[in-house]
Amino acid sequence: MGLKKKRKRATTVSGGQKGYPRLLLAEALEIALAGKRTEGLRDRTLIDYRKVWRYFTDWLNDNYEITYIDEITTEILRNYINYMKYDKPRYHGHKYIRSDDNRLGLSDTTININLRTIKALFNYLDREELIRVNPTDRVKLIRQDIDLTNCFTDDEIKAILRQPNLRDYVGFRDYCAMSCLLDSGLRIEELLSLRERDIDFSSRFITINADVSKNRKHRLVPISAHCVKLLLQLITENKSHFATDRIFLSSYGEPLGANHFNKRLKYYAEKAGVKDKKVTAHVYRHTWAKTMILNGCDPFTLQKIGGWADIRTMRRYIQMDTKEMRRSHDDFSPLTTIKKKRT
Repeated sequence: MGLKKKRKRATTVSGGQKGYPRLLLAEALEIALAGKRTEGLRDRTLIDYRKVWRYFTDWLNDNYEITYIDEITTEILRNYINYMKYDKPRYHGHKYIRSDDNRLGLSDTTININLRTIKALFNYLDREELIRVNPTDRVKLIRQDIDLTNCFTDDEIKAILRQPNLRDYVGFRDYCAMSCLLDSGLRIEELLSLRERDIDFSSRFITINADVSKNRKHRLVPISAHCVKLLLQLITENKSHFATDRIFLSSYGEPLGANHFNKRLKYYAEKAGVKDKKVTAHVYRHTWAKTMILNGCDPFTLQKIGGWADIRTMRRYIQMDTKEMRRSHDDFSPLTTIKKKRT
């Protein structure tokens, strides 16, 4: 009977240093997304993360031979920023928009959105000690000029609201939606997800539930009597055609999508002759916030209604142009006030 050979036991890690796994690019993404999902990120945010990562890895495959996540360096990320800023065709690979005007380079805002996503993924891997070096640590967001033209003037609002055909279902629905945006400052997803039960018509408050709110906090949003009247008329019209308590619907009774609604807003702005402005539902929110402040609303009440967690975020919505600065200075300058009292 032969003797059993004693097997050697593994007792140490080679090199005596802390080990880091070598993750493939796809593996790193799935681990990071799974972690972000447990942190409470919404499904639509995770979809956006995956899309941004695909854009990045497609560029990597075209320009480098990279297999593992730890092969990505700060220099590579900076080269990707330069590519996005100067060489990437706009709307390249977009599902709906054709890129046939040969415009190159993304806006600084779009680049920063991409960078924030990439940094968030690498930061998660770094916190979980899955990478030795975080290549995004020394990558900064692009500094952006403050846009002072991202709001509608009163004349532009009046012109836009004259465009929908109020005798047509789609036109009346759009008029109600635009009026509600200007009256409440709701985000587009908050508006389009509204149901009849979310509105208290007697107290004139809209309830934004935590599962819809961007910061996952329940809040109450006041609306005017005129907005209540429009919403009641639209609800009545919906009930004569559709069996749903959703308020903003397509002409076939389906939930209205954000992309489709933004296209409608752009259409009305073009008909009204509004030029040189990027028209989206978010511009209506900017306009609401700025006008509320100019009309005397205090910033803390505005912050509560608008659902901003940080007042510094809200400040970006209420940029003043030179005309408003001149008027405010003339009204409130201490020297002007003293001289008026003397006379």
